[in-house]
Amino acid sequence: MESNGIAAKHGLEGDEDLQFLLVGGELVKIRSKSWKKNRFFKLQEDCKTLWHESHKTFRRNQTFSIDDIESVRRGRQSEGLNKHTDPSAEELCFSIIFVGRKKNLDLMAGNGDEAKQWVGGLDKLISNMRSLTRQQKSEHWILNCMRKADKNEDNKMTLKELKHFLRQVNVEVDDTYAAEIFKKCDKSNSGSLEGSEIKHFYDLLTHREEIDVIYGNYAQTEGQMSARDLLNFLLNEQREQVSMEDALKLIDKYEVDGAAKQNKCLSIDGFLMYLHQEEGSIFNPAHKQVYQDMHQPLNNYYISSSHNTYLMEDQLKGPSSTEAYIKALMKSCRCVELDCWDGANGEPVIYHGYTLTSKVLFRDVIKAINDFAFKTSDYPVILSLENHCSVDQQKLMAHHLVSILGEALVTKPLGNTMPTSFPSPEELRGKFLIKGKRLNKLDAALNNNSTIEEDTVSEEDEAADCKENGQKSKSKKSKIKLAKALSDIVVFCKSVHFNGFEHAKDNLAFYEMSSFKENKALNLADSSATAYMHHNTDKLSRIYPAGSRTDSSNYNPVPMWNVGCQIVALNFQTPSKEMHINQGRFLPNAACGYFLKPEFQRSLTSQFDPGTLSNGPWLKRKTFHVMVISAQQLPKINKDKHNSIVDPLVRVEIYGVPADNASKETHYIENNGFNPMWNERFEFHINVPELAMLRFVVEDYDSTSQNDLVGQYCLPITSVQSGYRHVPLLTKRGDVICSAGVFVHLMLVDDQ
Repeated sequence: MESNGIAAKHGLEGDEDLQFLLVGGELVKIRSKSWKKNRFFKLQEDCKTLWHESHKTFRRNQTFSIDDIESVRRGRQSEGLNKHTDPSAEELCFSIIFVGRKKNLDLMAGNGDEAKQWVGGLDKLISNMRSLTRQQKSEHWILNCMRKADKNEDNKMTLKELKHFLRQVNVEVDDTYAAEIFKKCDKSNSGSLEGSEIKHFYDLLTHREEIDVIYGNYAQTEGQMSARDLLNFLLNEQREQVSMEDALKLIDKYEVDGAAKQNKCLSIDGFLMYLHQEEGSIFNPAHKQVYQDMHQPLNNYYISSSHNTYLMEDQLKGPSSTEAYIKALMKSCRCVELDCWDGANGEPVIYHGYTLTSKVLFRDVIKAINDFAFKTSDYPVILSLENHCSVDQQKLMAHHLVSILGEALVTKPLGNTMPTSFPSPEELRGKFLIKGKRLNKLDAALNNNSTIEEDTVSEEDEAADCKENGQKSKSKKSKIKLAKALSDIVVFCKSVHFNGFEHAKDNLAFYEMSSFKENKALNLADSSATAYMHHNTDKLSRIYPAGSRTDSSNYNPVPMWNVGCQIVALNFQTPSKEMHINQGRFLPNAACGYFLKPEFQRSLTSQFDPGTLSNGPWLKRKTFHVMVISAQQLPKINKDKHNSIVDPLVRVEIYGVPADNASKETHYIENNGFNPMWNERFEFHINVPELAMLRFVVEDYDSTSQNDLVGQYCLPITSVQSGYRHVPLLTKRGDVICSAGVFVHLMLVDDQ
């Protein structure tokens, strides 16, 4: 049975859960309270595809790839299952969550054991697919395409099928060239390729000329790279601080040829394997862990933050959903926003006021946040409340927060004395902080001397803006009644109106924070950069998008980070360049949602101004040499155009202080997404490397319309490895494109 061989390759041979999936079984697919249908699901023999029957009238059976699954959730953990099934069915339910925008699949098994086996089996397959090396993935990508091209499924390929295959892998070849490759591989002159001939053909396709050249320059030992040769390469080319021991470890780890490994040599295949692994990646693997000091006060970190977190789409009529919170939290977002309004039956709801966006129960959102907040990061989550509720519903909000979040909710300062600065992310691990209005100063909480049940406060700045946009009234900021129960659980993030930096310095405590609309923040960052940065050395600042961005578009977060603003809230639901930059900013430090600000942004004596760049510890002038060499396996973008093949170009962008912002691009290469080669050199001058972000963009050139995005990748310059490196590529939504990448040479050199 073919599946046994594949299972063995996955390391799952004889696994009970896998065998269970291969046999398949009936599951109930759930779309609503009334739409619940039995469907047969079964894992295909290739152990990579799940088949399920579909609606009879459509007469189509459907499959989806294990690669398309983001995660499998056990229990009633999706919005649909929560709404449409009874709590007693908890053990029977599970959801398949897909990468990108495809809808969740909500399913119910016949009994708890079966549900457990479905979830267990799928989890094993997903983690195995992810741990396949990039090299193996590349192989399964090629062979998969070959199978698609083999029209009559006889494991042989004719010249016609070969051309179809080349189109599948994004390579346009003229007839002469196609016939040439074919002839070269068709040793048996049979008019079709089979077995070893297909392997030969595959080798011709995967051959990397540029790697041969690099390898040849350093392989000085009978045509191979000895450990000494490899060490030379690592020291001189990759600029790594390594020893002979490290070189030997790499040979042991990546050499695929037994004889070469025995001789402590690295063959060309082993060298290619090394370049494709994390040691050969542009992203410094040491930064994949939490490598920063997490014991500093909270305001010393940039904090990954979301705006209108409840929205899945735009801000006028899009759906509100608990799913949107889960997606943001799973991306390690550490500050989420809740717009709270009075709902029916006394239950508060969350939605975008004065619009047609749908409503979701406050209680359900808090449950979802509690379930998913710490799955990808242990560091604290801030719940930013925009409160429009009546006092009674505010009391219910406070009740839900306290009862659902329990011990994890911070309801008083951590010690017994009045704090003078924020606790650290480390001290707040696994905790929730509430940001909102408070009736009094924090020391009142320690004295416990207030008996008042409610009082009036001015409403949130953003709420007033929202009203301005929604009702077109420019009235003065209105007062709202605030329940003591809700006020009391606001400890370290008390919302106050901003009345200037001097006023804040003289009158505000460290825990009193302001929210700034993007244009106001930008003006302050331009006109009073150093004062803004000093303000952020002991207080938090939150920035939010202008209310006019009804399409949920985003603003550039970089100028806000440049002056030390921590909570720069973006619309996570909108894939955009700004979100790519945000994803890049929080990629290092284990992508935990907290990134330590540079030291010059944490000191009151610092005179740093991103606009003027006077001398100081921030000024570390460097020249950044980037050579864009080649790309591999760029996906087809316009799948509808039958003959469309990518015409790729690569753009290299720098974002940082204004003097460092720059963008340069290669020429485009016609009709080759499989192995385009540029060999183009660029030079960038960088003044403040600690604030600089590097972004690669691959586009499909089009002379008649806007270029299409093929893939992108962004990271801080401080996390870049020098030398010959592979750059992974992500989709517009931030998901990894398997096997695709750009090959570059990088050098960051100090200016004399």
